[in-house]
Amino acid sequence: MNTRLVAAGLLAVAALTGCQSSIDGTATRSPDTGIEPDFPTPRPTRSTPPPGTPPPAPPSTTTRAPSGEVLSPQNGYVFIQTKSGKTRCQLDEQEVGCESAFTNAPEVEGEPANGVRLTADGRVSWVLGNLGAIPAVTLDYSTYSALGWTIDATEDGTTFTNDGTGHGMTISTEGVSSF
Repeated sequence: MNTRLVAAGLLAVAALTGCQSSIDGTATRSPDTGIEPDFPTPRPTRSTPPPGTPPPAPPSTTTRAPSGEVLSPQNGYVFIQTKSGKTRCQLDEQEVGCESAFTNAPEVEGEPANGVRLTADGRVSWVLGNLGAIPAVTLDYSTYSALGWTIDATEDGTTFTNDGTGHGMTISTEGVSSF
């Protein structure tokens, strides 16, 4: 009898040790307010080289010469926002990811997408997400260069073109067109 009690106790302990818990249901979120969390983040300054001292060009196989003001990366990323403040993006050498209050975005996981991602080879995907409190540089309506991308900011939208592949997209709150 004692052997059976000990065996039953060991089985109970083994069963409890392997327990996991999960909650059934569908994840929900609050409606977007359009207001970002307020975290103090430093805003980087845009520096331009002194006149007459062109920066050394890195060796590359670009098909398009970079143009415009060069935006310096922080930890491998450049963070920008449009002059209107309605669109924010992060860039690295391989992709551009932007969030915006799109007026007619496709649904992702049952929610209207608030972001779009473009890879250097031209693949575009709609996403849900939040870039958080990034140290974004506010662009003027001008041309910029960052990490192998040319950025043309205008009142009608912002165009990102990969200097190496020629692929890109134009983004505005009305939508995205890729090329």
